[in-house]
Amino acid sequence: MPVEKEGVRAFEPETPEGEEPVHLVERIEEELDLLARNVDILEKLAKSPPIGIIRLSEALQLPIHKTRYSLHLLEREGVIQPSADGAVITDKSKEFWADLNRSLERMTAIIQHLKSRAVEHENRPPSSRKGY
Repeated sequence: MPVEKEGVRAFEPETPEGEEPVHLVERIEEELDLLARNVDILEKLAKSPPIGIIRLSEALQLPIHKTRYSLHLLEREGVIQPSADGAVITDKSKEFWADLNRSLERMTAIIQHLKSRAVEHENRPPSSRKGY
């Protein structure tokens, strides 16, 4: 069984009896929430460096464990680094913003395409065909 990470549900092919299945769209939403939190933290660090985990979590109204996990992810990416007074951004953060912008542009195009397909199917009359 995959190990669960903070804020991310592990993929399980079969749902244990009595539990709700993890839906694909919900998993994507959770990942986007995590990305948004990481961006919020990076912006805060860019505006008022250095800042410690407690002040950062209070300023963004986030639980400390979520703040700590996001800081870990950002440090692993090399966009922040720890200092004696708290986390600070690195020169690599500029590259992060450019990559994020490119990725969001691609995702926006995909989302718009999926949205038009969903609307098309939503307005379609139900099929008269039955199951398998």
